[in-house]
Amino acid sequence: METALKKSELVARLRSDILALQGFRAPALGVKHDDFGLGPVMKAFPQGVFPRVGMHEFVSQTAEQTAATSGFMAALAGKMMKQDGLCVWVGTRRTVYPFGLSQFGVTPDRVIFVDLKKDKDLLWAIEEALKCDALSAVVGEIKELNLTESRRLQLTVEESKVTGLLHRVSPRLSNPVAAVCRWRISPLPGVTDDVLPGIGFPRWQVAIEKVRNGEPGSWPLEFRDGSFELFGESVSSHQYISKVG
Repeated sequence: METALKKSELVARLRSDILALQGFRAPALGVKHDDFGLGPVMKAFPQGVFPRVGMHEFVSQTAEQTAATSGFMAALAGKMMKQDGLCVWVGTRRTVYPFGLSQFGVTPDRVIFVDLKKDKDLLWAIEEALKCDALSAVVGEIKELNLTESRRLQLTVEESKVTGLLHRVSPRLSNPVAAVCRWRISPLPGVTDDVLPGIGFPRWQVAIEKVRNGEPGSWPLEFRDGSFELFGESVSSHQYISKVG
């Protein structure tokens, strides 16, 4: 019995060490960890901890998905930046209106935009930005990325502890990359109210298609007053897997 207990403790310790190397670090006892207000989405991650030390892959195929993904990433980056953080946003075309970021809790003068034309220059700039540990997050918009390139980015993140949000816009191939999870963000119709008439607050169907040692799923979220809020009926992990499988 004692031998079996020691083996189970060893397995649990090894599992925890592997998760830590992959960017999933459980908070210390008595220390509150950031959940960024994602609520039920946190259940997708091992031990319910958002992987700050990791590359997050976002995939969009349509113009609507691309716009929704940019908005969601901005809201997520804003949570990471808090009051005095900095973010570098690298892309080929600046489709994000800087002053529009304020509705997602991001002060425009806290974001450094880098606009480049060639993929190799994009990759270089993203990697160099990720090396700067003074940043809270790096957003990189790039179409194609192979496994070797993504592994290099992930290793850079693990060393600098800067969160990487990698947006692959209409990639030709859905090849695997070294990311802690793959997100897909789709727009949902907004609902007007007395607080924000017109188009209403941003709403998204937030799907995590793949996550290391976690549970994929899909959730309808609204971004209101600086917070993510769940609304409507959420889709369970198993329902979602059956839809994309």
